[in-house]
Amino acid sequence: MGLLVWEEVPVYWDIDWQNPATIENAKAQLRDVIARDQNRAAVALWSMSNETPISLERTAFLKTLADYARQLDTTRLITSALNRVEHAGDVRTLNDPLSESLDVLGVNEYIGWYEGKPEDADRMQWKFAQEKPVIISEFGASAQYGLHADSAARFGEEYQANLFQHQLAMVQRIPELAGISPWVLMDFRSPRRFLPGIQDYYNRKGLISDRGQRKQAFFVLQKYYLEKQKATAAH
Repeated sequence: MGLLVWEEVPVYWDIDWQNPATIENAKAQLRDVIARDQNRAAVALWSMSNETPISLERTAFLKTLADYARQLDTTRLITSALNRVEHAGDVRTLNDPLSESLDVLGVNEYIGWYEGKPEDADRMQWKFAQEKPVIISEFGASAQYGLHADSAARFGEEYQANLFQHQLAMVQRIPELAGISPWVLMDFRSPRRFLPGIQDYYNRKGLISDRGQRKQAFFVLQKYYLEKQKATAAH
């Protein structure tokens, strides 16, 4: 089907980086997942972490994990989903020291949802301290299927679709871009998402509702991929 899998152990946000038991726990999970899936051809990337805050202890922890992954499997690329970037006007710079230990840089960014407006992406420029391929590993906005309003109304399908249009235009200006992974394909249950009548204990960032209904943003992304496919075929 042409699927590429990014497989990640749950080293997420902030944990006890200096606890020997914690690194052994992470290594055990990494060892288990690589043993289980290393013969699956679709797996392209082993990811060490997601949205971890920068510190000397954290970077040392994740470097150890990356080195261990390479011992277990010399054939796959190593990555992490990073989100600590430097802000300077309309420039976002990824200068995370963990980048030195990675083959591919993952970037989680939510311009237009957790930061600013969708239109801000039109001016945004991205810079990277390391010359490595970049995957936008998360981007998106929440929308409840069937909720319609103007494109400025959050949680409406039109808002999510508008955000995707601005985001896709932005990422095409990133020379280092190797891929994108919208968050997320389908709405899923989440006890921390409790906005009544909208979330109702679901994360609504899906392109598809939890009942399989395609939101407007699904077709924005579909058009983008089809245009990419045609451009590739033309060359």
